[in-house]
Amino acid sequence: MKKIYSQHLVLILSLTFLNIYSFSQITIIDSMSFGGIQRTYRLYIPAKYKSTTAVPLVLNLHGLGSNAMQQEAYGDFRSIADTANFILAHPNGTQTISGQGWNNFGTIGSGVDDVGFLSALIDKISSKYSIDKNRIYSTGMSNGAFMSYDLACFLNTRIAAIASVTGSMIASHLKGCKAKRPTPVMEIHGSADNIVSYDGKGGIISSTHIDTLVNFWVRFNSCSAPIVTTLPNINTSDGSTVEHRVYNNGKNGSTVELYKVLGGSHSWPGAPGNTAGTNKDFSASKEIWRFFSQFRLDQATSVDPLSIENIEVNLFPNPSSKGFEIDISQPINYTVHIFNSIGQQVMETKSEGGSAYFSRDNLPAGVYFVQINYADHQVFKKVVLN
Repeated sequence: MKKIYSQHLVLILSLTFLNIYSFSQITIIDSMSFGGIQRTYRLYIPAKYKSTTAVPLVLNLHGLGSNAMQQEAYGDFRSIADTANFILAHPNGTQTISGQGWNNFGTIGSGVDDVGFLSALIDKISSKYSIDKNRIYSTGMSNGAFMSYDLACFLNTRIAAIASVTGSMIASHLKGCKAKRPTPVMEIHGSADNIVSYDGKGGIISSTHIDTLVNFWVRFNSCSAPIVTTLPNINTSDGSTVEHRVYNNGKNGSTVELYKVLGGSHSWPGAPGNTAGTNKDFSASKEIWRFFSQFRLDQATSVDPLSIENIEVNLFPNPSSKGFEIDISQPINYTVHIFNSIGQQVMETKSEGGSAYFSRDNLPAGVYFVQINYADHQVFKKVVLN
């Protein structure tokens, strides 16, 4: 049964024809059946909303083991929605082998089609409220951020932009991304995140290096070189500072932004409370809405596929003490041969596209030459192991 909570409940109940009047700010708890499962969600309707004006819709997706109510309070957009006049949806995931979360096409093991559910949820909300279908956005925390990237790839014709806080993409989803248009993306990530690590290797889940992830969307959108700034260190007791990278001039006005929180943990910057590692120099919620508010779905058209000649190959970090990663801009097969300084091959491997990590293992310090072969092309890189 639908439950409605409001500070002005008496007034709301007195409006017989509610759909033609403005709302007092309310939170609606509702559910819908999808895929044989009853799915629940929360809707926040700002006081400014009127059915005569189409407004944006923001999906705010909780992390693994969390829920819609907790995300509503933790990654809080409600006061921003009150001012900017957009509707907030906080859906619940389903029970997986790792707790309540988002399936991400089977990565957590529930077998639930969450992309299909979120698309159906957009339809249901749009049938009841006046939603601007060119201004539907998705953000989330951790597992919810991974899910937002899935929407950018697999619900690309409905989502105008996405923002990820402490999330990334797994390699198979990055390789299989089916985005058909330039897609604005914001990533907010702590360098000391021990759950979804910045380098993709040291956390609980193996994921894409954040620099590789950002570079993928920069190339996909054809953005320019970044403008790099350091945010003022307003709170000197939070143990972190923030580097902000903005990649502008993408196709149809798309941009990519990265907030790298140096020393930041697996947390939502600006969130209430004093959790260790939470940056207090900026509000992730405010910056995400500032980012979203620039973009409309009808700004974007199809991205021209990159040709073999335009493929980019990057190797980082260089120099390195532990190992290095090779990132190739298109999901194509390639082989890698690594030679020492006297021309002896010390390693060989094959990859099916995207990024590949090479551990130093027992290689001594020195200069190495890396040969990357794809199609009928060869690329040579030099790397220093120290």
